[in-house]
Amino acid sequence: MAVFVALGAFLMTLAGGWTALRVTDRRHLVLGLAGGLMLGVVGLDLLPEALDAAGEEVFGVPAALLLFVAGFLLAHLVERLLAVRQAAHGASTGIGENGGRTPQVGLTAAAAMVGHSAMDGVAIGAAFQVGGGMGLAVALAVIAHDFADGFNTYTITSLYGNARRKALAMLFADAVAPVAGAASTLLFTIPEQALGCYLGLFGGVLLYLAAAEILPEAHHEHPAHSTVLCTVAGVVFIWLVVGVSG
Repeated sequence: MAVFVALGAFLMTLAGGWTALRVTDRRHLVLGLAGGLMLGVVGLDLLPEALDAAGEEVFGVPAALLLFVAGFLLAHLVERLLAVRQAAHGASTGIGENGGRTPQVGLTAAAAMVGHSAMDGVAIGAAFQVGGGMGLAVALAVIAHDFADGFNTYTITSLYGNARRKALAMLFADAVAPVAGAASTLLFTIPEQALGCYLGLFGGVLLYLAAAEILPEAHHEHPAHSTVLCTVAGVVFIWLVVGVSG
């Protein structure tokens, strides 16, 4: 049952990626919406779940929050290191690509989202082990926000200058991940505390990408009110998803 329900997440993820693919002529609106979706997922979904699951404190600060900050700093550090490497390569060849953006960052971020989707599948499987009602409730939440996951996975991968085929490959991997995660619970489960720590770390990475990359890029060429409205709409959409599934 868990694997069957996870197929709904597979379809919703593909639908989100397809939407991002089809509106390339309104790229600034796509990026504005993606930034809002990512902000909403982090603040209204990932971080609350991480705080509930991780539990314990380290020197008076919840472990999930420490890992959240660590994830933000890690994303910043990785991007800076890759940017310096590419700049050195560009200086030696006289060639600059993607406006200084490094495709590896996009692939790394997309891979993290694939990992998050796999954890979503694990959450579905674990919830069904508790009971059918719990499983359906968790599945509803996962399926609803996997549209945003697919949308963001394709957007992030392509934003950093990766070829369309790579963006589509990451989208497909993100769609398959929840099914694989749900199937894995037939063999083992992840301790709740470890899952909470992972969600905190991933939330920090996602917030960095939204605040430092996606939203600035959305307003770079088209500083329009419609872009801001798309960002707000993305946050409100996640809020409604969380409210309905809660």
